[in-house]
Amino acid sequence: MTEYLLLGLAGIIVLGIAAQWLAWRLKLPSILLLLIVGFAAGPLAGFINPDELLGDILFPIVSISVAIILFEGGLSLRIPDLRKTGAVVHLLVTVGACVTWSLSALAAYYILDIDFTLAILLGAILVVSGPTVIGPLLRNIRPVGNVASILRWEGILIDPVGAVLAVLVYEVIVAGSFNNITTVAVVSIVKTILVGGGIGIPATLVLIFFLKRFWIPDFLQSPVSLMIVVSAFTASNMLQHESGLLSVTVMGVILANQETVKIKHIIEFKENLRILLISGLFIVLSARITMGDLEHMSVKSLLFLGVLILFVRPLAVAISTLGSELNWRERIFLSFIAPRGIVAAAVSSIFALRMFEAGYTEASQLAPITFMVIIGTVAVYGLGSPLLAKRLGVAEPNPQGVFIVGAQPWAVTIAKVLKDSGFKVFLADINLSNIFNARMEGIPTYYGSIVSESILNKIDLDGIGRLMALTPNDSVNSLATLRFEEVFDSSELYQLIPLGEEKGDKEKVSKHLRGRFLFGSGINYQYLARRFAAGAVVKKTKLTEEFDYEEFKARYGTSAVPLFLVTDTGNLLVYTTDDQPEAKAGHTLISLVDPLPEG
Repeated sequence: MTEYLLLGLAGIIVLGIAAQWLAWRLKLPSILLLLIVGFAAGPLAGFINPDELLGDILFPIVSISVAIILFEGGLSLRIPDLRKTGAVVHLLVTVGACVTWSLSALAAYYILDIDFTLAILLGAILVVSGPTVIGPLLRNIRPVGNVASILRWEGILIDPVGAVLAVLVYEVIVAGSFNNITTVAVVSIVKTILVGGGIGIPATLVLIFFLKRFWIPDFLQSPVSLMIVVSAFTASNMLQHESGLLSVTVMGVILANQETVKIKHIIEFKENLRILLISGLFIVLSARITMGDLEHMSVKSLLFLGVLILFVRPLAVAISTLGSELNWRERIFLSFIAPRGIVAAAVSSIFALRMFEAGYTEASQLAPITFMVIIGTVAVYGLGSPLLAKRLGVAEPNPQGVFIVGAQPWAVTIAKVLKDSGFKVFLADINLSNIFNARMEGIPTYYGSIVSESILNKIDLDGIGRLMALTPNDSVNSLATLRFEEVFDSSELYQLIPLGEEKGDKEKVSKHLRGRFLFGSGINYQYLARRFAAGAVVKKTKLTEEFDYEEFKARYGTSAVPLFLVTDTGNLLVYTTDDQPEAKAGHTLISLVDPLPEG
C-alpha cells in the first residue's frame, strides 16, 4: 500500500511537470496537455486514481491549493492597471457574472433537461473561471494592451464571486423556498464580505507589520506568508462557506500594492509553487474523470457547450463593455476566452455531494457536466484563442522588441537600426540630453532610474521581449537585469561585459546577479565607445548564396563585430559570449564595422 501511495503521488508530480515542459517545447497550451496526460494516466491506463489515492483529504487539498493559487494571482494585480480597465472589470464580475449565471442556468434547464433548482446551481458554478486556466493561457497567448489586464483581473476576482453565488443558491435551496430569497441573498453576501474581508485584511496587516520590523528572517518569509494565507483561508471558510477565496484574494491584492515592505521572496516562492500546484491539480482533475462521465458527451451536452461559448460569453462581454474604450478587436477576443478550471470542478463536486445528501438524487450530474464544460472550454479556448488573438492582432506570443537601458549616442544608433529593421525598441536613461536625442530619432523613451519602484507602471512593454543594459555603469547594468527578472525570461536579459570580467576569478560577477553577456569576448562598454568614436558604424547586411558570412568576414575583416541576426522568419537573435548564432543565406546580419575606404 505504501508503495502504491508513493508511486501515485510521484506520478502526479512527474506527469504534471513533464506535461508543462512538453507544452513549452511544443508551443501548446499547458492546460490542454495536462488534461490529456491526466486522462491517459487516470481512466485510460488506471495508473492514477485520485479518490483512492487521497481519499477524504482530496477536496481539502484541492481547496487549499486553489487558495494559494488565488493568493499568488492577487500578487500579480496592480491597482494602477484599473485606471483604464476598472469599469470593464467591475461590470464583467457583476453584470457579466449575472448574465452568465442566468443564461447558463436557462440553457442547462432547456437543453440538458435537468431540475430547475439544479440548473440554477450549475449556472452559478459555471460563472467561475480562475487563474488556474487564465494564467497559463495568458502566458501562452501574451495579449497586449488592455486585454491582458482585464482578463487577469477578471480571472482572479470571478472565483470568489462564483463561489459566493453557488453558496447563495445552495442556502436558498436548503431553506426550501424562494419566497425569502432576497433576505437569504443579502445575508449570505454580507456575511461573505464581512468574513472574507474581516479576516483577509487584518491577516495581511499582521504580515506587513512583522515584515516591516524584520521579525521574519528572509528564509522564513515565504513559509510564514504561506502559513498566514492557509490560516486565513481556513478560518474564513469555517465561519462562512467559500468566503476563504475572497480572503486570500484580498490578501494578495493588498500585499502587491503596498509600498511599505519588500515581498520579492514571497512572490518568487508563490510563482514556483503555483506552477507545481496547477500541474498537480489538472492531473488530478482529469484523472478523476470516469468512462461513465463520458456518457454525458452527447449531442445535447455539445449543444450546451456551444451555447456557453458562442452565445453566453459574447453577450456577457458585449453588455459589460458598452461605452468602454475597447476597440472591436479587443471585444471580440474577450468574448472568446472564458475557460473553466479546477475551481469549477472543486465547487461542483462539493455542492453535488451536499445536494445529494439533501435528497436531490439528480445532483450527481453536476460534476460530470462541469467536467465536460471544463474539457470543452479548455480545448476550444486553448487551441482557438491563440489563433484568434493573432488574427485580430491583439497578442504577441513571441515579442521580438528590445528594451535598451542606456541612451548614449551609439546606443541610440543601435536602437534606430533595430527600429528600421521592423522591431519595436524602447530606451531608458537618467540623462535628459540622451533622452532628448533619442526622441528626436523617433524612439520611445523613459526618463528616470531603471530601478524605480514605479517604472513598470509608466512604460509600455507591449511587443518588447528582451532587455539589453548598455550603460557605462556595470553595477547599473546588473541591477537592470535583476529588476526585470519578473518581466522577461532569464534567457532574454542581456548586459555588456563588466570591465575586468575577464581578468580573473576575483573580478567575476556571480551568474545569478547578472544577465547574459552581450556580443562577444572583450566587447565591453569601453571597447564599443572607442570603436564608435573612431568612426565605426552599425551595418545591415543581407546574406545570400553569393555573398555569405564568409564573404562578409573577408570584406570587413576581423574587426567586424556581429551584434544581431534577423532570421528569414523575422526573429531577432542576439550574439552573446555563450551563443553565436549561425548566419545563413536569407538572414540579415546587423554588425559593427569600420567603413570601407572609398573607391
